[in-house]
Amino acid sequence: MPKTARWAATLTLTATAVCGPFAGPALAAPQPGTSGLYAPSAMVLTTGHGEYAAAATPERAVTLTCAPRPAGTHPAAVEACAELRASDGDFDALNGTTGAFCTKQYDPVVVTVQGVWQGKRVAYERVFSNECVKNSATAALFSF
Repeated sequence: MPKTARWAATLTLTATAVCGPFAGPALAAPQPGTSGLYAPSAMVLTTGHGEYAAAATPERAVTLTCAPRPAGTHPAAVEACAELRASDGDFDALNGTTGAFCTKQYDPVVVTVQGVWQGKRVAYERVFSNECVKNSATAALFSF
């Protein structure tokens, strides 16, 4: 192999190693229906019986991702994300089911939310007097 050909091959290999291959797209294309850049919104929600999270054994846990599109193991991810968007991520401002009839039985249920909402860390804990009150607190978010 002539000296010039070896030099050209060395330059090509070096450029490929530093810059990547020349064929194909440089970056992965965004998924259809997404903007490409978005603040992450992904959380883990748990529920269990007890008066506070540290003393309660989680009985159920779901994941909820709201960006770029609703996903996760939450049974109503689309509705739960819509509720969070409507309240601007304020869990205390969520409006639940109006007119729900719940007993006054005291069997505390604690819900926790850990993760990120629109790029900001979330650590939320709320205790409800019983399962019915928990389920009526939001239309979909805490119903899992």
